[in-house]
Amino acid sequence: MDAFTEELKALKDPVLARGLVDSIRALAPAEATLMEVCGTHTVAIARNGIRSLMPEGIRLASGPGCPVCVTSNHDIDKVIALSRVPNAIIATFGDMTRVPGSTSSLLREQAAGTRVEIVYSPLDALKLAEENPDRPVIFIGVGFETTTPLVAMAIKRAKAAGLKNFTVYGCHKNMPGALEAIINDPALKLSALILPGHVSTIIGSEPYRFLAEKYGIPGVITGFEPVDVLQGVAMIMRQLHEGRADIEIAYARGVMPEGNPVALAAIDEVFETCPTAWRGLGVIEGSGYRIRKEFADFDALVRFDPPIENTVEHKGCRCGDVLRGIMPPDQCPLFRTVCTPENPIGPCMVSSEGSCAAYFRYY
Repeated sequence: MDAFTEELKALKDPVLARGLVDSIRALAPAEATLMEVCGTHTVAIARNGIRSLMPEGIRLASGPGCPVCVTSNHDIDKVIALSRVPNAIIATFGDMTRVPGSTSSLLREQAAGTRVEIVYSPLDALKLAEENPDRPVIFIGVGFETTTPLVAMAIKRAKAAGLKNFTVYGCHKNMPGALEAIINDPALKLSALILPGHVSTIIGSEPYRFLAEKYGIPGVITGFEPVDVLQGVAMIMRQLHEGRADIEIAYARGVMPEGNPVALAAIDEVFETCPTAWRGLGVIEGSGYRIRKEFADFDALVRFDPPIENTVEHKGCRCGDVLRGIMPPDQCPLFRTVCTPENPIGPCMVSSEGSCAAYFRYY
């Protein structure tokens, strides 16, 4: 039995995986760079050894698919400033506590006396506000379109309930704007995109149409099992082989072309798009969400207007280049030396969906 077959035995359906890999190898051009833009895909590719299954000349690059990772230092500094609001309770997802800002992190602020609560849903933060009516509860809303509707619904519930001590720092981003910046990056020379499954359950496939029609970049939305990823790559290879560019759905069990109209309506009611900064990509027009004026009472920055320190970037950290897909994590001079999961210098090593964390664990 050859080494290639041994690698496939670790997958749930090695026969199907073998067929997909054979198809990829038969159709692959001499050279191509494919980028995945979903943190779950990043982990699935690394954990299952999918890079090693690709034919020579086919590069799988990890892009800005981790929402914690793409949050800029300046936005982290805003979070730290809000954590210093007198008597505040900060509610956040776990990864955010360890992301370093210019001089501090939520973990350090917690050690200094700030109450920081790990939550699994914005509804947990609402419950905290109900249980602590005399304290401001600030939910740190970081994520793509997958989590944005949940935050919108939490804000609507807070308004309906007259919950005056609940606010949100909204640092939400939408994916299509970032993709346009990525494909226009001359350092990358991207051939195709493995499009995100989770985000696409909300927005559908149509917002990606411009990639194919305007730029001639093929894209396939796929799921998260190893054979899902391999199927997505095989469909991309067929497009490249046939010289066409389409947006296709390999994840039909989770994604409809029109997305989720209810979730999209919730986003549109509470948020409006705005320019926002992405780590490594700079400010991208229309790629962020801010709370509309009608819900301004629940905007933590508007409510508290805390002083924010001058932002300082961490010397030597190459998270920005990793997120652009032009540098694999192990080429960063800090990787495995200064920067480790126990001592993260940049967010790509903090988040479980970060490229650096995935490389550290699986390569």
